[in-house]
Amino acid sequence: MSRTPTSPPDTAVMSVESLDGSGLEARAAMPSPPPAGSKRAPSRWRFPVSKLSLLGLLIVFFWLLMALIGPLIAPYDASKIVDTDVFSGMSSAFWLGTDYLGRDMLSRILYGTRYTVGLALTATVLASTAGTILALCAAISGGWIDSALSRAIDALISLPSMMFALLMVASFGSSAELLIITAAIIYMPGSYRIARALAVNVQTMEYVQAARARGEGALYIMCIEMLPNMIRPVLADFGLRFVFVVLLLSGLSFLSLGIQPPEADWGSLVRENISGLGQGALAVITPALAIATLTIGVNLLIDNLRRKTRSGEGESGNG
Repeated sequence: MSRTPTSPPDTAVMSVESLDGSGLEARAAMPSPPPAGSKRAPSRWRFPVSKLSLLGLLIVFFWLLMALIGPLIAPYDASKIVDTDVFSGMSSAFWLGTDYLGRDMLSRILYGTRYTVGLALTATVLASTAGTILALCAAISGGWIDSALSRAIDALISLPSMMFALLMVASFGSSAELLIITAAIIYMPGSYRIARALAVNVQTMEYVQAARARGEGALYIMCIEMLPNMIRPVLADFGLRFVFVVLLLSGLSFLSLGIQPPEADWGSLVRENISGLGQGALAVITPALAIATLTIGVNLLIDNLRRKTRSGEGESGNG
């Protein structure tokens, strides 16, 4: 007698013989393959990047690279007068022309990149790191520690940023170290407020409460449970602070209160050539364009992080 073939079941069936001889059937949890044409759920570790974000990444990477190797590839010394014709136009010898003293503008911009990018990046790292650490400590401690830190931060954030910077520079000079410290003090309170708002929300999550119930220490909870789950908004805020610091330092240099001669950053390059705008516009436009491209590139990256953060929150809410 022939048997009609049957289609295989959706899950595999395993026949298991028990010790007393009775047969037991156990269905192993082996899911059937997905039907053709179905879409897999996106991996949590995949971070799609838009074309604009990729453009921003390339711009930021370019200027970071120039901050490292710019002085090495500059065709001339930044302070050397290489042409008797001031405010000369673009040529094969001087790709971006010369400044008000006859110095090569390309070399000046490449040398200035390490100050504009380097000082801003260092100050932003200090501000964001200090603000995030203080915010985590305040959120996890609560009570009078949280209140005292928040009141102190509110006092700092109430100070006008440019007025505070002018006061610091007028009192202690305009060294690179002082500019970094000044910018870090100015923008640390903003980082603290953003990070604290995130930390207060994260610490109410079940995985944080489970870590507390297991008896984990405060340092473990902050570094392992809380920080990884608030890193995207913190990084987006980091990029925003970086743009603010670049504009602050460039503004101070434009007022002759930033990097002092013979060194120069992009803001001082605009200031020292502004008098020749009519005859040597290239010497003013090129450092201004450098500032603009850097800030635009960072903003493009920030927008991608913000979109990913909002989409992640939407998915978690739907789930």
